[in-house]
Amino acid sequence: MQQIVPCLWFDNQAEKAAKFYVETFKNSSINETSYYMEEGQEIHGQAAGTVLTVEFELNGQAFTALNGGPAFKFNEAVSFQVFCDDQEEVDYYWNTMSAVPESEQCGWLKDKFGVSWQITPTILSKLLADPDKAKAQRVMKAMLQMKKLNISELEAAANAG
Repeated sequence: MQQIVPCLWFDNQAEKAAKFYVETFKNSSINETSYYMEEGQEIHGQAAGTVLTVEFELNGQAFTALNGGPAFKFNEAVSFQVFCDDQEEVDYYWNTMSAVPESEQCGWLKDKFGVSWQITPTILSKLLADPDKAKAQRVMKAMLQMKKLNISELEAAANAG
């Protein structure tokens, strides 16, 4: 068992979200689902038999989705990075997951459940860490103008000097 597992708190969409993520990411699975019982109903307020948690894996990373009610909402303070080898992969995740256009910036998006993701080309960190500071600054400037990151435009900015 993985020692550290992110737990995502949903109002009542844990199962739907887990299924969406498993369908989106290759090599992924739903591993276990637990359900609310009558025990503790005065505390949790959920009907017996409704989904409590869904344990799932995305490309080997374990997650738990919890139906905890409406008390908490997702925000951009926590996001999940998805590193992509090429533009086709960036486009796939972007087109599959982005559901809130006004939240898109610099490779960040929100999915239909309100979870924030960073769809990031693996080359970006190399370009931003380039010892040629002017090159790295051109890449940063280009990235800050983008919603979905475009690898060829980032490379063109790096090589513009």
